[in-house]
Amino acid sequence: MSKQVVIVGAGHASGQVVATLKQKQYDGRIVLVGEEAYLPYQRPPLSKKFLAGMLAAERLYVKPESFYDSPDIEVRLSTHVDSIDRASKTVVTDQRDVIPYDSLILAIGARARKLPVEGSMLAGIYYLRSIDDVNGIRDELDKAKSLVIVGGGYIGLEVAAVTRQLGLDVTVIEMTDRVMSRVVSEDVSAFFQREHFAHGVKLMLSTGLCRFRGDDRVTAVETDDGQRIPADFVVVGVGITPNVELAEAAGLNVDDGIVVDEHCLTSGADIYAIGDCTSHPNNIYGRRMRLESVHNALEQAKTAAANVCGEKQKYAQVPWFWSDQYDLKLQIAGVSQGYDDIVIRGDVDSRSFSCLYLKEGTLIAVDAINAPHDFVQSKLLIANAAAPDRTQLANTDVMLKDLA
Repeated sequence: MSKQVVIVGAGHASGQVVATLKQKQYDGRIVLVGEEAYLPYQRPPLSKKFLAGMLAAERLYVKPESFYDSPDIEVRLSTHVDSIDRASKTVVTDQRDVIPYDSLILAIGARARKLPVEGSMLAGIYYLRSIDDVNGIRDELDKAKSLVIVGGGYIGLEVAAVTRQLGLDVTVIEMTDRVMSRVVSEDVSAFFQREHFAHGVKLMLSTGLCRFRGDDRVTAVETDDGQRIPADFVVVGVGITPNVELAEAAGLNVDDGIVVDEHCLTSGADIYAIGDCTSHPNNIYGRRMRLESVHNALEQAKTAAANVCGEKQKYAQVPWFWSDQYDLKLQIAGVSQGYDDIVIRGDVDSRSFSCLYLKEGTLIAVDAINAPHDFVQSKLLIANAAAPDRTQLANTDVMLKDLA
């Protein structure tokens, strides 16, 4: 009987799994099961070019429909997997179909964190995680004049940049004292705050949300200090929650994500997990991490697929992320958590510079703003736990690659 790999989840990582399995000439059947009505697609453009109307939905697809046109590939969309039976090595869908597997890959991602405040069920309040979410927001853009964004992270600021350029009156409410506080230094936060101010975005920092106002539809947002901000609609971007319930119910180890080893293998035999839903060991930083990163999802997808094909491949990567806001490209290499020193490389006022993060003299991360060479070259330094001289790091006449 032919082998069969079942992939639960039809996001970006799942598309990469299928591509890698085909590339490595996997000699069994591939069954892809996804909740959405769409083939695997890229999520980063959702809050950027797709929201701005510069990209058709079909352009988001990881691979065209014809890519999956094979007798050895079965795609089941608009289908939810209810349970995993590890003993019989099957999954059961919401349509009561029982699908056997030899290898199972969980690419079930994460969901937008919801705000449990008064008025949160009113119409006109949106979260941004899927094509359908963005389609709803785009419908609002045709008639709206004012937008309130709750959350000053990547998603919130990207939406602010797009909608402000479309002419909306935009207010961002952020409960911490600076934007992107979880991932960048005070210097980088201050730079992006100035940019958004210059483009006419109203930033309300150190401000909490109290409730949404309106009858059937949101008309205003009320803050914890009593201010009421009118809103034709609202976009909430306050983080994500990993989808671990399916794995947990199956008895797999879960700890801030589905726990996997360096091969992306869970605590269950022949069950792998990849992407935003996973907690993996990172040898560079010497600890477990759950990363919300396309790069992580794609590389874990390649690793899991290779291991399904019988290879003993390990996942060992320098994490990286990016954000597009106006004409600024923020590219982040590494994870800056725990840094004790920073070096600014380049001229901030030129709008092309980098912030380098050090821990006990070792380079652990770099934020590159319109500085792609620093982003690319810093990865090797981070991977090698390099401890370059601070003066040389700051000297733009010295290439980072020469400090490796």
